[in-house]
Amino acid sequence: MKRGKRYRSILEKIDKNKLYSPWEALSLIKEISNANFDEAVEVAIRLAIDPKKADQQVRGTVILPHGTGKIPKVLVFAKGEKVKEAEKAGAEIVGGEDLAEKIKDGFLDFDVAIATPDMMRVVGRLGKILGPRGLMPNPKTGTVTFEVGKAIQDAKKGKVEYRTDKYAIVHLILGKVSFSVKELVENYAILIYEIMKAKPSAAKGKYLRSIHFSSSMGPSVSVDTSIVRDLIEE
Repeated sequence: MKRGKRYRSILEKIDKNKLYSPWEALSLIKEISNANFDEAVEVAIRLAIDPKKADQQVRGTVILPHGTGKIPKVLVFAKGEKVKEAEKAGAEIVGGEDLAEKIKDGFLDFDVAIATPDMMRVVGRLGKILGPRGLMPNPKTGTVTFEVGKAIQDAKKGKVEYRTDKYAIVHLILGKVSFSVKELVENYAILIYEIMKAKPSAAKGKYLRSIHFSSSMGPSVSVDTSIVRDLIEE
């Protein structure tokens, strides 16, 4: 693929043979970002697992202390008193059967879906639509619950779901280029701690195979996988 002059000039600032510390890598990402908007800072973590095996799945949630830089639009499937609770907690969209039909017709203008357990009979029919987009409510991620108020508040505070794709890679947004390096490192530290904690017992060898940071419009920077402890303190 032919790259433009801007992209090539950015590449010259990156040492492709170097494994950067998280602080160095994030400082560099901020330095080389020159898009005319506040780019997202992304992380890609490749794990030594076989994602085809059920006992080697890595999936969970984490509340990033500084959020992702975006306030998510929350949709809630609920009925009765839980509708009022959801609206009071800040959910933008609340409904039941009518909402499910709207989604079947193509409505997907939301970032997080939450459902009360008694609504899963309705939500279950939407699996083929919501599942591939990572929007299906799931009790393991706290998005199927009667505590809808807390679930909404957690989502607004920066709770995100992480999961490996078919290539055993976790992709996640750590924040925005406008964040300080300290804020980005603290978000990364919490994420890497959770991923380390979620290591499957069946995983063999070096668990963290590679880590890369990048901005929305920029090239990736390789990160030293051995630096995973005491990130916040340093």
